[in-house]
Amino acid sequence: MKKIFLLFAILLLITGCGVKNDLYSEKPKGQSNTESTQVEPATEKNVMENIDPAKFENLVAEYKSAVMKTNLGDIEVEFYGSDSPQTVNNFLNLAKQGFYDGTRFHRVISDFMIQGGDPNSKSDDWTTHGTGGPNYRFADEFNSHKLVRGSLAMANSGPDTNGSQFFIVTAESTPWLDGRHTNFGKVTNGMDVVLKIEAVSKNQNDHPLEDITIEKIDLIK
Repeated sequence: MKKIFLLFAILLLITGCGVKNDLYSEKPKGQSNTESTQVEPATEKNVMENIDPAKFENLVAEYKSAVMKTNLGDIEVEFYGSDSPQTVNNFLNLAKQGFYDGTRFHRVISDFMIQGGDPNSKSDDWTTHGTGGPNYRFADEFNSHKLVRGSLAMANSGPDTNGSQFFIVTAESTPWLDGRHTNFGKVTNGMDVVLKIEAVSKNQNDHPLEDITIEKIDLIK
């Protein structure tokens, strides 16, 4: 009977835990590990419907950079279009469609990174933030660019689970992330805004206590 009760308790704990599309790897030394869970199944709650990546335009050759306009200032990024073309094209198409407009930076870890790109973060229910994305996943596109301060990379919950969530590195270097997250660009202007976002107060789940919103993303040729 005790074994049955213990098994039930474990199952209850597992099913009661929210699944997040967080960084697959570890936090910097001295902090607890991030979650390394599977992506939550697509439901009306956590996906953006009616997105068909097969209908994406080829925008990689047209746009070399973009400006994320946030309520704390602008962040300009340059893309590695020749090194991670599918990843860059995914970001460009989502941005052009307005997918990221109104989303928040929902996860911020000092001396590590800031994370955004989840459509669920438009909701005021912060417990769902980090679990959303489009109704598809695509493969990793690793390259020779190291993940260092200012790098723009895809967040995931394991190999080949890229969707819409991304992060910007604030640590000087993150060698434990290389080969686990696709690095598809870098911040070229507005790193002071990134650091301003990094410095906001957070709760125990690394969620900012104030809204940090991506108002729109302007694509630059």
